[in-house]
Amino acid sequence: MKQDLATSAFDSLRLDAVPDQEALRRVYELPSDAAVRKQMTELTEQTRRLIGCASLVLVASADAEGNCDVSPRGGPAGFVAVLDSRTVAIPDATGNKRLDTLQNVVATGRAGLLFVIPGRTTTLRMNGRACVSTRPDLLSQLTAVGKPPASALVLGIEEVYPHCPKALLRGAAWKPDQWLPADAQPTSAEVTLAQLRMPELTIADIEQAEADALKYRYE
Repeated sequence: MKQDLATSAFDSLRLDAVPDQEALRRVYELPSDAAVRKQMTELTEQTRRLIGCASLVLVASADAEGNCDVSPRGGPAGFVAVLDSRTVAIPDATGNKRLDTLQNVVATGRAGLLFVIPGRTTTLRMNGRACVSTRPDLLSQLTAVGKPPASALVLGIEEVYPHCPKALLRGAAWKPDQWLPADAQPTSAEVTLAQLRMPELTIADIEQAEADALKYRYE
Protein backbone atom coordinates (compact mmCIF):
# COMPACT_ATOMS: atom_id res chain seq x y z
CA MET A 1 0.00 0.00 0.00
CA LYS A 2 1.52 3.33 -1.09
CA GLN A 3 1.20 6.19 1.32
CA ASP A 4 2.35 9.73 1.82
CA LEU A 5 5.49 9.90 3.97
CA ALA A 6 3.74 12.33 6.32
CA THR A 7 0.99 9.82 7.10
CA SER A 8 0.77 6.22 8.24
CA ALA A 9 -1.34 3.27 7.22
CA PHE A 10 -3.53 4.03 10.23
CA ASP A 11 -4.41 7.48 8.90
CA SER A 12 -5.69 5.88 5.72
CA LEU A 13 -7.53 2.98 7.31
CA ARG A 14 -9.36 5.05 9.91
CA LEU A 15 -11.17 6.99 7.16
CA ASP A 16 -13.60 4.10 6.58
CA ALA A 17 -13.23 2.35 9.96
CA VAL A 18 -16.25 0.86 11.78
CA PRO A 19 -18.11 3.98 12.96
CA ASP A 20 -19.95 2.76 16.05
CA GLN A 21 -20.82 -0.24 18.25
CA GLU A 22 -23.98 -1.05 16.32
CA ALA A 23 -22.03 -1.35 13.08
CA LEU A 24 -19.45 -3.50 14.80
CA ARG A 25 -22.05 -5.88 16.23
CA ARG A 26 -23.49 -6.41 12.74
CA VAL A 27 -20.17 -7.99 11.72
CA TYR A 28 -20.38 -10.69 14.40
CA GLU A 29 -22.87 -13.16 15.80
CA LEU A 30 -24.10 -12.60 19.36
CA PRO A 31 -22.01 -14.23 22.13
CA SER A 32 -23.26 -17.52 23.52
CA ASP A 33 -25.15 -17.63 26.79
CA ALA A 34 -22.18 -19.35 28.44
CA ALA A 35 -19.81 -16.59 27.32
CA VAL A 36 -22.00 -14.05 29.11
CA ARG A 37 -22.91 -16.12 32.19
CA LYS A 38 -19.29 -17.02 33.05
CA GLN A 39 -18.56 -13.40 34.01
CA MET A 40 -18.69 -12.97 37.79
CA THR A 41 -17.94 -10.25 40.33
CA GLU A 42 -15.99 -12.40 42.79
CA LEU A 43 -13.60 -15.32 42.86
CA THR A 44 -14.61 -18.96 43.12
CA GLU A 45 -12.43 -21.70 44.59
CA GLN A 46 -11.38 -22.61 41.05
CA THR A 47 -10.39 -19.08 39.99
CA ARG A 48 -8.45 -18.68 43.25
CA ARG A 49 -6.51 -21.80 42.30
CA LEU A 50 -5.80 -20.40 38.84
CA ILE A 51 -4.35 -17.23 40.37
CA GLY A 52 -2.24 -19.42 42.66
CA CYS A 53 -0.76 -21.16 39.61
CA ALA A 54 -0.08 -18.04 37.54
CA SER A 55 3.50 -16.77 37.34
CA LEU A 56 2.77 -14.07 34.77
CA VAL A 57 0.16 -11.30 34.77
CA LEU A 58 -0.39 -8.71 32.05
CA VAL A 59 -1.66 -5.41 33.47
CA ALA A 60 -3.68 -3.07 31.26
CA SER A 61 -4.18 0.56 32.26
CA ALA A 62 -4.81 3.99 30.78
CA ASP A 63 -4.09 7.54 31.88
CA ALA A 64 -6.64 10.31 32.30
CA GLU A 65 -6.37 11.19 28.58
CA GLY A 66 -7.04 7.60 27.49
CA ASN A 67 -3.45 6.73 26.52
CA CYS A 68 -3.22 2.97 26.99
CA ASP A 69 -0.47 0.73 28.34
CA VAL A 70 0.02 -3.00 28.92
CA SER A 71 2.83 -4.16 31.19
CA PRO A 72 3.88 -7.66 32.37
CA ARG A 73 4.33 -8.64 36.01
CA GLY A 74 6.05 -11.89 36.91
CA GLY A 75 7.11 -13.97 39.88
CA PRO A 76 6.89 -17.46 41.29
CA ALA A 77 3.48 -19.12 41.01
CA GLY A 78 1.20 -17.53 43.58
CA PHE A 79 3.06 -14.20 43.71
CA VAL A 80 -0.29 -12.41 43.30
CA ALA A 81 -2.04 -12.40 46.69
CA VAL A 82 -5.77 -13.02 47.02
CA LEU A 83 -6.84 -10.75 49.89
CA ASP A 84 -10.51 -11.77 49.75
CA SER A 85 -13.03 -12.96 47.18
CA ARG A 86 -13.13 -9.51 45.53
CA THR A 87 -9.58 -8.21 46.00
CA VAL A 88 -6.12 -9.17 44.72
CA ALA A 89 -2.73 -7.50 45.22
CA ILE A 90 0.28 -7.55 42.89
CA PRO A 91 3.69 -6.71 44.42
CA ASP A 92 5.66 -4.20 42.34
CA ALA A 93 9.08 -5.77 41.79
CA THR A 94 12.05 -3.67 40.70
CA GLY A 95 11.71 -2.62 37.06
CA ASN A 96 12.66 0.32 34.86
CA LYS A 97 11.20 2.82 37.33
CA ARG A 98 9.13 4.56 34.64
CA LEU A 99 6.03 3.79 36.75
CA ASP A 100 3.75 3.90 33.68
CA THR A 101 1.21 1.45 35.09
CA LEU A 102 1.22 2.79 38.65
CA GLN A 103 0.87 6.40 37.50
CA ASN A 104 -2.05 5.41 35.28
CA VAL A 105 -3.77 3.64 38.17
CA VAL A 106 -3.27 6.64 40.45
CA ALA A 107 -4.77 8.86 37.72
CA THR A 108 -7.84 6.78 36.86
CA GLY A 109 -8.34 4.17 39.58
CA ARG A 110 -8.87 1.42 36.97
CA ALA A 111 -6.95 -1.60 35.66
CA GLY A 112 -7.39 -4.90 33.85
CA LEU A 113 -5.46 -8.14 34.44
CA LEU A 114 -4.76 -11.25 32.37
CA PHE A 115 -3.33 -14.17 34.35
CA VAL A 116 -1.14 -16.60 32.38
CA ILE A 117 0.11 -20.04 33.45
CA PRO A 118 3.18 -21.22 31.50
CA GLY A 119 2.53 -24.47 29.66
CA ARG A 120 -1.25 -24.14 30.00
CA THR A 121 -3.82 -22.53 27.73
CA THR A 122 -6.21 -21.49 30.51
CA THR A 123 -6.10 -17.77 31.26
CA LEU A 124 -8.13 -15.57 33.59
CA ARG A 125 -9.33 -12.06 32.86
CA MET A 126 -10.05 -9.58 35.62
CA ASN A 127 -11.16 -5.93 35.51
CA GLY A 128 -12.09 -3.41 38.14
CA ARG A 129 -11.24 -0.56 40.45
CA ALA A 130 -7.57 -0.22 41.29
CA CYS A 131 -5.26 1.65 43.62
CA VAL A 132 -1.59 1.72 44.60
CA SER A 133 -0.93 0.86 48.24
CA THR A 134 2.17 1.39 50.39
CA ARG A 135 0.63 0.13 53.64
CA PRO A 136 3.36 -1.76 55.55
CA ASP A 137 0.96 -4.44 56.82
CA LEU A 138 0.03 -5.30 53.24
CA LEU A 139 3.53 -5.09 51.77
CA SER A 140 4.91 -7.39 54.49
CA GLN A 141 2.65 -10.16 53.12
CA LEU A 142 3.91 -9.77 49.54
CA THR A 143 7.42 -11.20 49.70
CA ALA A 144 7.18 -13.76 46.87
CA VAL A 145 9.38 -11.61 44.63
CA GLY A 146 12.25 -11.58 47.14
CA LYS A 147 11.38 -8.93 49.71
CA PRO A 148 8.53 -6.56 50.56
CA PRO A 149 7.91 -4.30 47.53
CA ALA A 150 7.90 -0.52 47.53
CA SER A 151 4.20 -0.65 46.62
CA ALA A 152 1.46 -2.96 45.49
CA LEU A 153 -1.19 -2.67 42.83
CA VAL A 154 -4.51 -3.59 44.44
CA LEU A 155 -7.50 -4.48 42.26
CA GLY A 156 -11.10 -4.55 43.45
CA ILE A 157 -12.81 -7.09 41.22
CA GLU A 158 -15.80 -6.00 39.15
CA GLU A 159 -15.44 -8.61 36.39
CA VAL A 160 -13.65 -11.95 36.44
CA TYR A 161 -13.94 -14.79 33.94
CA PRO A 162 -11.83 -17.47 32.23
CA HIS A 163 -10.72 -16.54 28.73
CA CYS A 164 -10.97 -18.70 25.61
CA PRO A 165 -7.66 -20.58 25.01
CA LYS A 166 -7.78 -20.20 21.22
CA ALA A 167 -5.20 -17.38 21.03
CA LEU A 168 -2.53 -19.38 22.85
CA LEU A 169 -3.36 -22.44 20.78
CA ARG A 170 -3.19 -20.50 17.50
CA GLY A 171 0.07 -18.90 18.54
CA ALA A 172 1.58 -22.26 19.59
CA ALA A 173 2.80 -20.44 22.69
CA TRP A 174 3.76 -23.63 24.52
CA LYS A 175 4.89 -25.75 21.54
CA PRO A 176 8.68 -25.46 21.21
CA ASP A 177 8.67 -27.44 17.96
CA GLN A 178 6.75 -24.56 16.36
CA TRP A 179 8.85 -21.73 17.78
CA LEU A 180 11.07 -19.69 15.48
CA PRO A 181 14.84 -20.24 15.80
CA ALA A 182 16.55 -17.86 18.21
CA ASP A 183 18.42 -16.06 15.42
CA ALA A 184 15.19 -15.25 13.58
CA GLN A 185 14.65 -12.21 15.76
CA PRO A 186 16.90 -9.33 16.84
CA THR A 187 18.30 -9.69 20.34
CA SER A 188 16.99 -7.59 23.20
CA ALA A 189 20.24 -5.62 23.17
CA GLU A 190 19.94 -4.92 19.44
CA VAL A 191 16.39 -3.64 19.83
CA THR A 192 17.32 -1.46 22.80
CA LEU A 193 20.37 0.01 21.05
CA ALA A 194 18.25 1.02 18.05
CA GLN A 195 15.62 2.56 20.32
CA LEU A 196 18.13 4.59 22.34
CA ARG A 197 19.72 6.25 19.26
CA MET A 198 22.94 6.94 21.18
CA PRO A 199 25.94 6.40 18.83
CA GLU A 200 28.40 6.24 21.72
CA LEU A 201 26.82 3.00 23.01
CA THR A 202 27.66 -0.47 21.72
CA ILE A 203 25.88 -3.82 21.78
CA ALA A 204 28.34 -4.90 24.48
CA ASP A 205 27.32 -1.91 26.65
CA ILE A 206 23.64 -2.83 26.38
CA GLU A 207 24.27 -6.52 27.00
CA GLN A 208 26.22 -5.68 30.16
CA ALA A 209 23.48 -3.33 31.37
CA GLU A 210 20.87 -6.04 30.79
CA ALA A 211 22.97 -8.63 32.63
CA ASP A 212 23.38 -6.28 35.59
CA ALA A 213 19.66 -5.51 35.65
CA LEU A 214 18.82 -9.23 35.81
CA LYS A 215 21.49 -9.92 38.43
CA TYR A 216 20.12 -7.25 40.76
CA ARG A 217 16.44 -7.59 39.81
CA TYR A 218 15.21 -7.92 43.40
CA GLU A 219 17.13 -4.95 44.81
